Amino acid sequence: MSTAAVPELKQISRVEAMRLGPGWSHSCHAMLYAANPGQLFGRIPMRFSVLMQMRFDGLLGFPGGFVDRRFWSLEDGLNRVLGLSLGCLRLTEADYLSSHLTEGPHRVVAHLYARQLTLEQLHAVEISAVHSRDHGLEVLGLVRVPLYTQKDRVGGFPNFLSNAFVSTAKCQLLFALKVLNMMPEEKLVEALAAATEKQKKALEKLLPASS
Repeated sequence: MSTAAVPELKQISRVEAMRLGPGWSHSCHAMLYAANPGQLFGRIPMRFSVLMQMRFDGLLGFPGGFVDRRFWSLEDGLNRVLGLSLGCLRLTEADYLSSHLTEGPHRVVAHLYARQLTLEQLHAVEISAVHSRDHGLEVLGLVRVPLYTQKDRVGGFPNFLSNAFVSTAKCQLLFALKVLNMMPEEKLVEALAAATEKQKKALEKLLPASS
């Protein structure tokens, strides 16, 4: 199986991000998670439950969105968006985790917030989200990230990483799992390698055989 490194974006501090000029846009997203003592099929530890969402464009991402710094602080802007998609949660500066500069033609600094909940609180968020304004429109539903790998070395997290993610969401997920000590870096690398190999094989099946 081919090797894969955990992709990384350029990280900057919150202070540095706030000093960026008006040519930069700010996106704020939230990773909500909870320790999960459950076992899949009675034998595979779940370890943690992490919430992401299926977006209107068919891409996976974290709850949140762009914040207009002319009118909102990062947290006020984030909470405004979360109120539309989750409906029952407010984050603070204490939940701030990281800021990363994105690559590409658009100058965006991506801020990530993370809060650990109890499993009961996480479930309450899932229920509330179904009744939020954006449910079925901009947000097609919340999903839990499977943080385990099955015996075939593909099922679970590697398969999840084979999906399409919006912008920095995949890098932010991997970064958060690493710095919050939710998954060892070697396990992240193994999952990425398995996902990359799966995508490569799927592409080879679609392409005509070379003559």
